[in-house]
Amino acid sequence: MEIKDIINALGALAQETRLRIFRLLVEAGPQGLAVGAIAERLGVPNATLSFHLKELSLAGLIVGRQSGRFIWYSANIAAINDLVAYLAQNCCVKSVVCDPGCAPLAASCSPLQIELQATSITRIPRKRGRA
Repeated sequence: MEIKDIINALGALAQETRLRIFRLLVEAGPQGLAVGAIAERLGVPNATLSFHLKELSLAGLIVGRQSGRFIWYSANIAAINDLVAYLAQNCCVKSVVCDPGCAPLAASCSPLQIELQATSITRIPRKRGRA
């Protein structure tokens, strides 16, 4: 993904109704939902829904398909994965110890860094009161 695509995707998600639509479509899975079902579940008027679906489509986050008289929308999982990968691609790159949560997201986390973190951080409880 190019930086302009990242900005468009984040901009499209930076609005409450569009974020709700997007999350609903992610939950629906690859089969997606018909426009009427989206409107009904979210309580969004059709004209407003069309505007938001267009914005999410232009950002590449959802995909529409015609099926008979209905248009079905589904989340574009590849675009979501690309967006998350871009946001986390430099995770821990400047750190001596890598966060294990970063490992699935960033190639910069090596197994050695994760192992070091898991074995080298030990918290010793402080004694309360005067010594």
